[in-house]
Amino acid sequence: MPEIARRAAEAKARLERVSATASSPDGAVTVTVNTAGALQELTFGPRADEIPRARLAQVVLAAAKRAQLDAAQQLTAIMTPVIGAGSDAMEFLREQIPAPSAAEPKPPADDDFGGPILRRER
Repeated sequence: MPEIARRAAEAKARLERVSATASSPDGAVTVTVNTAGALQELTFGPRADEIPRARLAQVVLAAAKRAQLDAAQQLTAIMTPVIGAGSDAMEFLREQIPAPSAAEPKPPADDDFGGPILRRER
């Protein structure tokens, strides 16, 4: 088997096992995504019951974006030996991955009831 075919087969097998999980800082939300960033699992911790729905939706999206970024970085690491670190294909792949700052939306200053959002330190 030629070297490139071997590396491609190895990368394919690794990509099938890639997933990424991220949780909100307070443990209210945990999400798992696959290599494509598609949501595979969503769980809510006890803290989720205390969060207004609109804020909970934002927390879910923020955790999903962190997990998607992690999955994309894993994808890049797996594909580098196959397509080459400096190749046009790798550059294209990197351009498709959002910068970490773009993946993390800023939380709103207030909750749905007009008051400040209380954050529990961990």
